[in-house]
Amino acid sequence: MRRKIVAGNWKMNTNVAEGVSLAKDVVAKLNEVPQDVNLIIAPPFTHLVSVAEAIKGSKVALSAQNCADEVKGAYTGEVAVSMLQSAGCTYTILGHSERRQYYGETSEKLVKKMRLALEAGISPIFCVGEMKEERLANKHFDVVEAQIKEVLFELSAAEVANVVIAYEPVWAIGTGLTATAEQAQEIHAFIRKVVADKFGAKVADDMSILYGGSCKPSNAKELFACKDIDGGLIGGAALKAEDFIAIAQSY
Repeated sequence: MRRKIVAGNWKMNTNVAEGVSLAKDVVAKLNEVPQDVNLIIAPPFTHLVSVAEAIKGSKVALSAQNCADEVKGAYTGEVAVSMLQSAGCTYTILGHSERRQYYGETSEKLVKKMRLALEAGISPIFCVGEMKEERLANKHFDVVEAQIKEVLFELSAAEVANVVIAYEPVWAIGTGLTATAEQAQEIHAFIRKVVADKFGAKVADDMSILYGGSCKPSNAKELFACKDIDGGLIGGAALKAEDFIAIAQSY
């Protein structure tokens, strides 16, 4: 049975006090969320320990937004998987389009990060998705397939079983644009097939594939009703507890 997941990526927003307050607001509204919906929040690195304390004992899971591709050492400014683990993280977002686009993150680096996270028992939320020009050129299937093959195909089926995929059309992130439910379902089904062809039907059928890209309370219900969409990776709407919870209620 695939898990229903609503994950909030706070990106570079909130200070520590604001983040703790937001986390507490989410916890306070948990009784409004269906029991079978899994909530994950991904605050900035600076907030992790404080937010972990704020959500302690609740069903909200903690995620980082990234991790280093080395175990430890002289890598100024990097955050190791072991540090995330000690802060209480059970997930980390990897391969987000902003990391690829602004910081030159490569598939080679992502393979290393994925392996380190999985070895530490941290589940990667692995992001894939096409740019606007790639969608307009009808290359979105090729782009997403390549992103999956270059990273996930380097892992074993047992490792991939612990990965969550988030499909994020880059042209819809923070733009207010959203893929139609039909567009989203089409590529989610395609992603599941790519995974199935390599790792088998069971791994693909059990994998949660999330939609990201201006998912908000007004469109979440239609998106989540699609057969192959198992939830959302939420950006801006995750910065308000009432909106984040409303998206989770869309189930």
